[in-house]
Amino acid sequence: MLNWNQFQTGLNRRTFLNNTGVGLGAAALGSLLKSENLLAAKKQAAMGGLPGLPHIAPKAKRVIFLCMAGGPTHLETFDYKPKLAEMDGKPFPESFTKGQPIAQLQGKELKCQGPLTRFRKYGRNGQEISDFLPWTAKIADDICIIRSMVTEQINHDPAHTFLNTGTAISGRPSMGSWITYGLGSETEELPGFVVLTSVGGRNPQPIASRQWGTGFLPSRYQGVQFNSTGDPVNYLKNPEGISNSQQKQLIETIQKLDRYRNERVTNPEIDTRIAAYEMAFMMQTSVPELMDLSGETRQTLEMYGAEPGSGSYANNCLLARRLAERGSRFIHLYHRGWDHHGDLVRYMNTCCGLTDKPTWALINDLKQRGMLDETLVIWGGEFGRTPMFQGKGGAGRDHHIKGFSMWMAGGGIKGGITYGETDELGYNSVENIVHVRDLHATMLHLLGINHHQFSVEFQGLDTRLTGVEEAHVIDQILT
Repeated sequence: MLNWNQFQTGLNRRTFLNNTGVGLGAAALGSLLKSENLLAAKKQAAMGGLPGLPHIAPKAKRVIFLCMAGGPTHLETFDYKPKLAEMDGKPFPESFTKGQPIAQLQGKELKCQGPLTRFRKYGRNGQEISDFLPWTAKIADDICIIRSMVTEQINHDPAHTFLNTGTAISGRPSMGSWITYGLGSETEELPGFVVLTSVGGRNPQPIASRQWGTGFLPSRYQGVQFNSTGDPVNYLKNPEGISNSQQKQLIETIQKLDRYRNERVTNPEIDTRIAAYEMAFMMQTSVPELMDLSGETRQTLEMYGAEPGSGSYANNCLLARRLAERGSRFIHLYHRGWDHHGDLVRYMNTCCGLTDKPTWALINDLKQRGMLDETLVIWGGEFGRTPMFQGKGGAGRDHHIKGFSMWMAGGGIKGGITYGETDELGYNSVENIVHVRDLHATMLHLLGINHHQFSVEFQGLDTRLTGVEEAHVIDQILT
């Protein structure tokens, strides 16, 4: 039998539970939702991106940029010039070159160098592609060849800087950094911006890591270079004798200190450090899985010509597809070896032999998987080569910035067309001229970004990837 005090206590408890049961459930649900919201916010912070972007509906989700570092010759790839063939060995007309910058041929006798290979027509519209690129010829209906590119820097490093950042001034953000800063990544387990390099050909020019730097943007958007041999990413493994749980505990402690400090100074580089620790911990699992090609079929490996662990361009193309599948936003492949000042036929055979089939395989693979329509692929180098002869161990060509070729595919690009023209000798772009900044503007547009509205204030200026001069989206090549 309950006494009054026990009865009162029980009554109060029952009344409390009856009257507030829904409230307790709501509180628990609210706590759960708050936890989920915090996780979602944390995930969003890890993936990055700016509010309000994209400005328009994007046609592409990501970019794979295939950079043929050193400057492939347009005159032996995509721009056949019968007149140049006719004038082979004759003096090059001074009217073309007077007052024009030339790299190593400045002040020397200039002679016409005709095409050093045959061209044939491919695809439904008869795209002209050279015999050096038989595999690219198979994707003639998928690519848009731009024959009228121009740039502003005539030597390798500044030309790469211009191609990557839109300016020759060192220390500005690279295009991959701009894009991941604006749009973030589609994954929290891998970097949004990844760089892969390979070598093969004549005089492989060095590529400085600042080419994928962030400049004045937060450094969390810098490209992460994956190594072709050894550890894929430096310092990713735990130190010897340290378990994953110990490493996680250390990272969490450091992050608490970083957050405590950041509450007082609000430094974006502390945010970067926090994000870097979180990303590095996730990459300890995701990167080995990414780099392990054993799960690919033999047919796929043979299609690319990939060999696990080789560090080749073929491997990098396959890794580019795997990165695209996993949500990386900008994947930049450099193949170093295209600086053909001499012995051009020999080294074109080398470079094309290493890159032509894997490039075809990448386009074909993306297409088969239904990914090409949402992936913008760009192929080209920092400049082209001269129509004039340069001989170092056989016929070659010097650097050239007034007219050269690139191609684009997927992600909102019309396939099977050629855009722009150079003059009859392949020296000057004369029709539908495409500046490097126009390439950048078009790339941003396909990702849903209005380049006019995408800027960061730096040193009192609204700084953009496309610069202060007018850049144009190439509407004629878009679907």
